Amino acid sequence: MTVDGLDYYVTTNYGEELYNSCKDVKFGTLNTRAMDFIGAGAKTYKDWLAFIGRQANLNEPGSPYLITFRSDFSDSSGVKPLNSTIYSCGDPSLGCSCGDCPSSSVCTGSLLPQLNTDTSCSVKMGSLKAKCLDFSLVVIYLALLCAFLLWGLLHRTRGRTAFSLQTKPLRNSDNKSDSNKNGKSPHNSVQVPEAASSTVKPSNPSIVQTYMSIFFRKHGIFVARHPLLVLCVSLLVPVLLCIGLFRFKVETRPEKLWVSPGSQAADEKNYFDSHLAPFYRIEQLVLATSASGGSEAPSIVNDNNMKLLFEIQKKVDDLRANYSGSPVALADICLKPLSTDCATQSVLQYFQLDPKKFDDSGIDHAKFCFQHYTSEETCLSTFQSPIDPSTVLGGFPGSNFTEASAFVITYPVNNKVETTGKENGKAVAWERAFINLVKEEIRPIVLAQNLTLSFSSESSIQDELNRESTADAITIVISYIVMFAYISFTLGDRPSRWLLLFISSKVLLGLSGVVLVMLSVLGSMGFFSAIGVKSTLIIMEVIPFLVLAVGVDNMCILVHAVKRQPDQSNLEERISDALVEVGPSITLASFAEVLAFAVSAINPMPATRVFSMFAALAVFMDFLLQVTAFVALIVFDFRRAHDGRIDCVPCVRITPSTGAGDGGDEQRLHLLARYMRDVHGPILSYRTVKFVVITVFVGLTFASIALSTRLQPGLEQQIVLPRNSYLQDYFDDLAKYMKVGPPLYFVVKDFNYSSASVHTNQICSINQCNSNSLLNEISRQSLSPETSYIAKPAASWLDDFLIWMSPEAFGCCRKFVNGSYCPPDDQPPCCQHDQVSGSCITGSTCSNCTTCFLHSDLDNGRPSTTQFRDKLPWFLDALPSSDCSKGGKGAYSTSLDLSGYESGIIQASAFRTYHTPLNKQSDYVNSMRAARDFSSKMSKDLQMNIFPYSVFYIFFEQYLSVWKTAIMNICVCLGTIFVVCFIVTSSLWASAIILIVLAMIVLDLMGVMAILGIQLNAIAVVNLVMSIGIAVEFCVHITHAFMIGTGDRETRARQALSTMGASVFSGITLTKLVGVIVLRFAKSEVFVVYYFQMYLALVIIGFLHGLIFLPVRI
Repeated sequence: MTVDGLDYYVTTNYGEELYNSCKDVKFGTLNTRAMDFIGAGAKTYKDWLAFIGRQANLNEPGSPYLITFRSDFSDSSGVKPLNSTIYSCGDPSLGCSCGDCPSSSVCTGSLLPQLNTDTSCSVKMGSLKAKCLDFSLVVIYLALLCAFLLWGLLHRTRGRTAFSLQTKPLRNSDNKSDSNKNGKSPHNSVQVPEAASSTVKPSNPSIVQTYMSIFFRKHGIFVARHPLLVLCVSLLVPVLLCIGLFRFKVETRPEKLWVSPGSQAADEKNYFDSHLAPFYRIEQLVLATSASGGSEAPSIVNDNNMKLLFEIQKKVDDLRANYSGSPVALADICLKPLSTDCATQSVLQYFQLDPKKFDDSGIDHAKFCFQHYTSEETCLSTFQSPIDPSTVLGGFPGSNFTEASAFVITYPVNNKVETTGKENGKAVAWERAFINLVKEEIRPIVLAQNLTLSFSSESSIQDELNRESTADAITIVISYIVMFAYISFTLGDRPSRWLLLFISSKVLLGLSGVVLVMLSVLGSMGFFSAIGVKSTLIIMEVIPFLVLAVGVDNMCILVHAVKRQPDQSNLEERISDALVEVGPSITLASFAEVLAFAVSAINPMPATRVFSMFAALAVFMDFLLQVTAFVALIVFDFRRAHDGRIDCVPCVRITPSTGAGDGGDEQRLHLLARYMRDVHGPILSYRTVKFVVITVFVGLTFASIALSTRLQPGLEQQIVLPRNSYLQDYFDDLAKYMKVGPPLYFVVKDFNYSSASVHTNQICSINQCNSNSLLNEISRQSLSPETSYIAKPAASWLDDFLIWMSPEAFGCCRKFVNGSYCPPDDQPPCCQHDQVSGSCITGSTCSNCTTCFLHSDLDNGRPSTTQFRDKLPWFLDALPSSDCSKGGKGAYSTSLDLSGYESGIIQASAFRTYHTPLNKQSDYVNSMRAARDFSSKMSKDLQMNIFPYSVFYIFFEQYLSVWKTAIMNICVCLGTIFVVCFIVTSSLWASAIILIVLAMIVLDLMGVMAILGIQLNAIAVVNLVMSIGIAVEFCVHITHAFMIGTGDRETRARQALSTMGASVFSGITLTKLVGVIVLRFAKSEVFVVYYFQMYLALVIIGFLHGLIFLPVRI
């Protein structure tokens, strides 16, 4: 007769109290809760008792038969259920710490988790709810609109009154001469309306503009007389600067691009790397099942998939990479906590990576280890550490690991601090060979099993970014070719006879202008390369685009200005008059851009600082080349056209009669200029049109302010990578399957472990520790992971060390008679391993070992300074085993810096936990902010220096202050442009108008970014700064042309539109438009999002403000 099972009756009250007493108890070494392994993460007492009472398989620890715990009984049955007294974990007699028991009596007055509740202001009107900012903007806009309407009505009424008063003097105009003859004041003479009389006079130029006009007149005459000399001298400087390109280097390391040298994250990373150890390199595979027919993905935990994993593991183990002629295997570079086996994180570790053990025990052993990974010795890894199933499995519901739909295999590799760039050479060589192996051999066999595979290595992102930099080179070149073709087309004339097109075209002039632009960019890069400043990919991708935009606009303005001069004037006069007309506005725009970029170089972020430096010099050199070399080229081109020589082939000449002029001034006036003068300008002069334009544009600005507050900081990794990158699937799988976030370390500086210090009790979380200690507070924060982003209590070397030293842990801290360290009885030399049975045979070697201390040796359970100092190295060198799981070797080998610890101070001490799974950029930013806020509060409360560290912090710190960076750069650029405009024009009105329009353009661009979901990051900040530089071109030239014009406002506005408006539209709007459209076909998403979408929005917004809103306002 055998027993198959039994029923055990307990009361509901007993079960609930038992569960509540144990549910929060921590298991320190794995920084998790004891209920995770003694109850499989049970959420109720019934789940816990059901797990305890289930029948264990043969040769597995547990109940040999099924035990059913029941609470459904009747009094008549005679059954007496178990209803013993349960001590609550909060009972003072147990002395539980706050970390183990939040209801403990010592927890009173402790810090509670600070919930990041949404405290944003909102206004509710019926069913509508709006943010206070949005509501305020609407109210302000409506108030301004009403004020504008009222002003318009009053102005119109006043105008009609003035007109009626002028009617009588107009009728008596015949008496005007008589009154004047009599010497009397003509009070009854014709009175010109105020608006007209105040604007008929031309605007007086400022002193600066006067001197500039004198300079440009002399300069134009000199260039027209000596074009070859000017061309050669002006080209000499950029050509010499290009020599510096021999030292040209590109900075591709993200930490050098996006992290300021003195930033908090950089300092903390350097401290962590130098005092503890650099975070290990990660090589990872993710195998997953696929869902079909709308159903959930099936479990991946089966025999066939396990065998596939063993096959993959063998290929990885056999992989050899070549580094400087020497083979490199995984065993040569992997992380080895116990100095013997690699710390490979894989479900195969439940079989110690041995396929024979899998054949013997099968898949059931893995499922058993999912629940007993901390307590069963047969489940330990090859490096003698428990493997948390949540780190090697993915896609499982709750804690049901058997239903996991993904295997996650991680190969930690040693990392070294790089100073020369070659310290990790072996690892990088192996990683690249690993990626090739996965692509060529592993992926085919995985796909053959109807599984999906994604993979990554530590160097994958860097390699893919480098590949991306060349993937779109053809697209960028095509974009510039298209812009060059349009430039050549727009600079030329539209002759009446097609044969004259060969003379009037300006392809060679356009090509020469583009070469000058490229020379200015190369000269800037050469100069900074010569002084040791590295370039960036952003510089190579953005600055040519920026300088070409500015340069093309200046080219169009100069060429069109020369064309507008009378034909009867000689070339010297035409060149000098053209430079007098447009030279000041070109100088004003260029200097405003140069100074704006130069001042923006104060930005601490390296990428934006270097961009501003390169851009400032490139724009300045482009300006110098435009007013010297390009003017000289215009002289040569007009001489060629005058002589009837064919463009691009000047040696071929057409007869003078055929190459005669094009016609009168009206025929020479560009079609676009005539449209601006005769159609566009008159339409904008209507009062109703002005009202609509101002209302719409101001409304869009207010809407953009509201939208810009919704911009999210970050940069999705998938956007930066090429669309066909293998990392795209990898990041998708991480977000889909991973149940554990990145490791998080709380680092304590200068921990004073002496008995006279209170630091020990301010950090630890065991009995007698402070209720508000660091580790207790981390445990509390882990209870609210949705706001703290902390998933688990922290693994504490200090707690385990204090327990390891205590007399109660009699199997841990032991010593021989001679005072040397004595290991536990299940470790050599106390135990000899039997090769046949696999068991441990205890000898007499350690029979005389005794515990290190008696209770009387300790001071209230705490070691003295000497005891702490002497036994800490023993603890860190002690192997964990069944007899003593608290050994620190492996688990805490890199958790503290022992250099100089003999003085009683440990310089650096780390306590490891994990972030919750971080799937979005906002999760990374918010988790970093939450960790820093928590550490700052703990540092202040405990009077200790504590900071958080995670491997991604250095890359995401920029997003904590990206708004500040963006606003600072925008304000500095706008302020600089305003000051320059005011100095040059001496007009507060004109400078203010330019400032307002530029601010509206930037705000509207930010609003478009919010609508398109474009995140705010360093690339976006660079684009916003660049947009100000391009937007200047839309505003300054038209405003300057308006100021120097004659007539009333309407006439001057039409003149400005017909001259500068046409040049700006053809020089910037259409040129950039055709070039930007090509970027839509780029392979990299970052080009489509941050270059195509943002540049297209900039061109459209700049055109609308410069050619519609600005003429209305001026």
